[in-house]
Amino acid sequence: MKAVVVHGPNDLRIDDRPEPVAGPGEVVLDVEWGGICGSDLSYWRHGASGTAALKSPLVLGHEVAGRIAQLGAGVDHLEVGQSVTVHPAEPVGDGILPERLQGRTNLYPQIRYFGSAAFDPHTDGGFSERKLAKAFQVRPLPDGVDTLRGALAEPLAVAMHAVGRAGSLKGRDVLVNGAGPIGSLVTAAAKFAGARTVTATDISDASLRIAKAMGADEVLNVSDHPLPADLELVFEATGIPAVLGGVLRATARGGTVVQVGNLPGAPTASALGDLVTREITWVGSYRFVEEITDALLAMKDGLDVSPVISHRFGIDDAEQAMRTASDPAAGSSKVMLRLS
Repeated sequence: MKAVVVHGPNDLRIDDRPEPVAGPGEVVLDVEWGGICGSDLSYWRHGASGTAALKSPLVLGHEVAGRIAQLGAGVDHLEVGQSVTVHPAEPVGDGILPERLQGRTNLYPQIRYFGSAAFDPHTDGGFSERKLAKAFQVRPLPDGVDTLRGALAEPLAVAMHAVGRAGSLKGRDVLVNGAGPIGSLVTAAAKFAGARTVTATDISDASLRIAKAMGADEVLNVSDHPLPADLELVFEATGIPAVLGGVLRATARGGTVVQVGNLPGAPTASALGDLVTREITWVGSYRFVEEITDALLAMKDGLDVSPVISHRFGIDDAEQAMRTASDPAAGSSKVMLRLS
């Protein structure tokens, strides 16, 4: 079968990999769609994502959906041909968390994740014609949600988890700083959660047009306008340390910033003084727990996240898809791969 494999920095290949076979408690999926994420781009460009560095070739992709092709022994709650997506996380170990972290499985110390080099051997992702998964990772798609949108459930779950970290949004005015794919999905999730208004900011007019289509009440290009002032709730979705000073200054005294954009793991300069003098609550948001199920139900109930899809490519054109996703001039948002 064909698979999208990164062998090192700027070395992406379409390799022939063995066909998977479902063992006990496993399923094989015919993968139909996959969405390119920033971590996929980082492995391709740099041979690493955060502290996880390639030691061997890695099949990319953790935002996938398709149909069940094969069931292993003991899997009796799923059916061949069923449309599904996959929760890409698998805790490693006994699964026991301290009492203060009960239910927050995204914070388990060791987690294998589709398309990740955090472990050696690496955990191959789902950018392949077929993919083996544990049955407990599989989430059936509701009626009316096709596999193209089903592949958006994982990044929408990231956005919904971030929204949940802020508490109730009903009647609140929200700023989303950064209108890339996650920022635009946070915009949609915030409106779905009852935010009174959402203002999205970015330096790309193309990204802002997508944020507007995803439900933003107002969009603002901050390359020639300052951030709005005195907003009680801000979602920071760029992960760029240089912007943090401005974001904290834009946050109202006593307000909250939810950090959903991944920040660098290495030392970097940021102006953080307002965090103290304005008594701002700065909240981290990491992946998700079971919000992938909430994301599917939200799409079933009418949340339309399809405007975030900007480009589609076939599996043989995966490198061009990656180039498009990483090129600011391409006006891309979520770039999708048709895998089978």
